[in-house]
Amino acid sequence: MASSSASKHLLSFVLLLSLPTISCYLVEIHREILPRLSNAKKTSSLSLSLGTQILDENYSLGKSLSVGTHIKQLAGKGGQSNAINVVLTSSDVLIDGFCSSKCGTHGSSKSSFIRGKSSKFAYIWVGNSETQCPGQCAWPFHQPIYGPQSPPLVAPNNDVGMDGMIINLASLLAGTVTNPFGNGFYQGPKEAPLEAASACPGVYAKGAYPGYAGDLLVDATTGASYNANSLNGKKYLLPALFDPSSSTCSTLV
Repeated sequence: MASSSASKHLLSFVLLLSLPTISCYLVEIHREILPRLSNAKKTSSLSLSLGTQILDENYSLGKSLSVGTHIKQLAGKGGQSNAINVVLTSSDVLIDGFCSSKCGTHGSSKSSFIRGKSSKFAYIWVGNSETQCPGQCAWPFHQPIYGPQSPPLVAPNNDVGMDGMIINLASLLAGTVTNPFGNGFYQGPKEAPLEAASACPGVYAKGAYPGYAGDLLVDATTGASYNANSLNGKKYLLPALFDPSSSTCSTLV
């Protein structure tokens, strides 16, 4: 039975990077994305707000990290209950499996005891691939390493690494919301699930096919490709999401 009071959830960020531009994206998430998620359905009891933001400029755990140990430890610095803790790492941080098998990941971890009870929090990690593997984790803003070779698109914020992180963060947020603890909505085996966004790889607009992101909007001044606008004029490229009602990939444009 649904509670009469709103369910409050936090979106916290642990930043292991030294990129001043990240603050712009966090402000954008707070101003644009969270209100839309909270007000998506007037009957919803969801209350989503931006939690703490921690900047680890001194790389407290070093620059060579593992997801299973170090990323979980960093994520644990955020909210411990009803929380999604996001860890973003800069281009000079090495993560096991980064580039070779993933551009980011999401999972969950047990929190410390709160009022005598232990709960779980969800976490997301996304790395900046600008210098390590932009062809794998920042496509279509960089020439792909494998597959059909098409010219790279112009990044909407003129930052291949950060614009690539936005794509991967959006994809993992969708996966976290629909499958936070590994027993939610997904296709295929639990060990390698196809989730809301990962079920539609490389699809960003109608007409997409392997090597072609789709018929995207193009900024007349900069030539940048995008499919999402914000109220303050910023543009982004966001992935398609799988629509279970039609078994197709749903795009913004």
